[in-house]
Amino acid sequence: MTELPKLTPGLSGTIKRQVTEALTARRLGSGTVDVLATPELVLLMEAAAVAALADHLPPEFTTVGVAINIKHIAPTPVGLKVKVRAALVEAQGRRLKFQVVAHDDVEEIGRGTHERVLVEVDGFIARANRKLQK
Repeated sequence: MTELPKLTPGLSGTIKRQVTEALTARRLGSGTVDVLATPELVLLMEAAAVAALADHLPPEFTTVGVAINIKHIAPTPVGLKVKVRAALVEAQGRRLKFQVVAHDDVEEIGRGTHERVLVEVDGFIARANRKLQK
């Protein structure tokens, strides 16, 4: 087994996206209104956490999301921009915990925590692919 990379709390990543019709609750089926869908907000939060680690993982490692606990507290209409920041607040062995916060052009729209786990890419894919043989 390869030694785990050392990751230090404080690493952060930011994702910015303009809300388009394709990202709305109506389009995704998670609601009936034309505002940023909660599943898209979750995706942006995960992407910000991945971005926080992008330059800190050797190629044989990646992370996978295992938990997310957020509040989507304000709607964002089509046309506004969203900025999501994830900051690593805890690193215990393979488990990584992030604080995530999202703002649109006007206000905070969401916040919470997101957990990811460090995995070796080859072993993880091999384990997933074993399911195809059952």
